[in-house]
Amino acid sequence: MNNATSSALGWIDDIEDATVSNGNFRTVLFTAKHIQLTVMSLAIGGNIGWEMHDHLDQFLRIESGTGTLKLGRSSDEISEEHAVSDDWAMIIPAGIWHDVVNDGDSALKLYSVYGPPDHPDGTVHLTKADAEEAEASEHDHHAATADD
Repeated sequence: MNNATSSALGWIDDIEDATVSNGNFRTVLFTAKHIQLTVMSLAIGGNIGWEMHDHLDQFLRIESGTGTLKLGRSSDEISEEHAVSDDWAMIIPAGIWHDVVNDGDSALKLYSVYGPPDHPDGTVHLTKADAEEAEASEHDHHAATADD
């Protein structure tokens, strides 16, 4: 029996399967009043992009792949780098610059929980370029970066 559901009552599904099967750069799975769930797929050598959210906290969890988490207090400073892989989780407080870089040999699959929501409900960005174009018009706090 499949108990997966997404409705006004909430989102219920196998998060690992939803994350690993996602082939898009970003897909919003569920948006509530104070929280949002997205899944992401970073291509080999790809990254999320050096960014900072001044109005929200973010939780990230890697379901498959390996990468590097970069953190800093300003747009021109990387203060820390951490190797991350399957089952690693990260909490990024509002105001912290960050990036996740896929330095592995397969797609890096992760999910992200934003509080409050960051993207319009139903957002699907097939590629990072699609995401950057959309975010340029939605937000003024994302740094424009090229893939590493």
